[in-house]
Amino acid sequence: MLQDMQLENIVGEYKEAILNLYGSTPRKIYYTEIETPYPDGKLIVSTTDKAGIITHVNQSFVEMSGYREEELINAPHSILRHPDMPSVAFKDLWDTVNKGEKWQGIVKNLRKDGGYYWVKATVIPNIRNGQVVGYTSVRRKPSRTKVNECIQLYPTLF
Repeated sequence: MLQDMQLENIVGEYKEAILNLYGSTPRKIYYTEIETPYPDGKLIVSTTDKAGIITHVNQSFVEMSGYREEELINAPHSILRHPDMPSVAFKDLWDTVNKGEKWQGIVKNLRKDGGYYWVKATVIPNIRNGQVVGYTSVRRKPSRTKVNECIQLYPTLF
């Protein structure tokens, strides 16, 4: 189960929202307008089980998310869900990877401190003996042009 965010972790002025995540109870989040720029030359990598529970993270994931590794392992990947992300994007992601296909998209992720960062995400199903057993997600720095397109598009998709 995903815990509500804690106010003592939030940096700056914030807004409050309740996220109704698929397969989970509602989660209270706090978010700010503070962007953490994606560092050049870094890859964020994580793996999850089939239910989207994090089983591995790399150091870049830890640094960008603001969470400790211990907080991320065994947490739902939706711990990063930002309220500006349209639910149809995640429906498309799950529909695609559950068919055993690769998914790509531009995602706005929520940090532990309430800030956010943008990524170009590629999610690849991990297949063993013909069955999807989990997923690997690799995130790169997105182009600012694509980010700006998403800033305009995403509010129209809810």
